[in-house]
Amino acid sequence: MRVCLTDQASCGCCLMQQQIHRMKMFFNMSLNELEKEMMKTKAALNNVRASRSAFSVALTNENSLSCIGPFRDDRLIVYRHVFINLGDGYSTDTGVFTVPRSGVYSIALTVYSDAGSPGNSLAACAGLQVNSRVVAGPKEINMQDQEDSATIVVALHLKAGDKVAVNLPVGCFLCDYSSHYNTFTGFLLYATD
Repeated sequence: MRVCLTDQASCGCCLMQQQIHRMKMFFNMSLNELEKEMMKTKAALNNVRASRSAFSVALTNENSLSCIGPFRDDRLIVYRHVFINLGDGYSTDTGVFTVPRSGVYSIALTVYSDAGSPGNSLAACAGLQVNSRVVAGPKEINMQDQEDSATIVVALHLKAGDKVAVNLPVGCFLCDYSSHYNTFTGFLLYATD
């Protein structure tokens, strides 16, 4: 301290070192705060990435019209053509979407059928199932139309591990080809876990 009182050059040097020290401290604190915020942001981004879940599938991708059903018993429909399967929740082997994360999901189902000729019976119908329980189902049964379709869209609160599938009821039949008239789609609106 005495040097600073008697020698102005030394005093300026001491003041400069003190100022540099304060600036280093401020910089290090700021850097630490930025690193903490960056870690929080990375965690939030990873959470968003982990929660991405979406699938959209069609019955077939055949070039010519093909139909499934009617059957004597209910059957799960296996949609073979995949438009998107983010999170790999939909299985093309079983036709089942296994919910990867609890949340509210939008699920859509469109069915289409062709009776072959006017006057034949048309039965375009299916059941949307969650854990083997039908929650909704589009249905179009008549003898007036040669071809027809029906669609449902529902928002469902699902839990991780729930199984969502489409059932083809007794007497119903669906027809499709590469225009993809029969589709099954679902995506996570927001997570609840």
